[in-house]
Amino acid sequence: MSETKSRTGPGRVLIAVYAVFALAATARATVQILTRFDEAPLAYLLSAFAGVVYIVATVGIARTGETSHRVAAVACTVELLGVLIVGALSMVSPATFPDDTVWSRFGSGYLFIPLVLPVLGLLWLRHLARLGRRPVSPARPRPASETHAPNGARPGTR
Repeated sequence: MSETKSRTGPGRVLIAVYAVFALAATARATVQILTRFDEAPLAYLLSAFAGVVYIVATVGIARTGETSHRVAAVACTVELLGVLIVGALSMVSPATFPDDTVWSRFGSGYLFIPLVLPVLGLLWLRHLARLGRRPVSPARPRPASETHAPNGARPGTR
């Protein structure tokens, strides 16, 4: 796999979207926690947590290497579980979330991007993992002299 494969084509767009969400969620949560934490502490802390998860996912996807991509996969999984759990709870018990989080109502305030983004992230990481298992160049065909030895002997043996 090329050193920059995760940062080309669709990977570049995915990283950009993650970076925007990381910045937006973290900045919004910071302002809310600093100015009106007492109004909806759970919602604001969940938004801050979402921001941290987005940061970890962004860095993990942007970096190369198996460890970084595993960390990103865990972050995307946590993100998906978060948006599903918080989304469901915000629909069933709106009083629990007097103010929205990034993940409230499955990310409806953000065009459902928080619901789709971790799925795209996991698919991209899976794609990169598959690329990493492929040979860099096709195997060169063996000459006939190497594949068929006389009297059934293996090539290179006496």
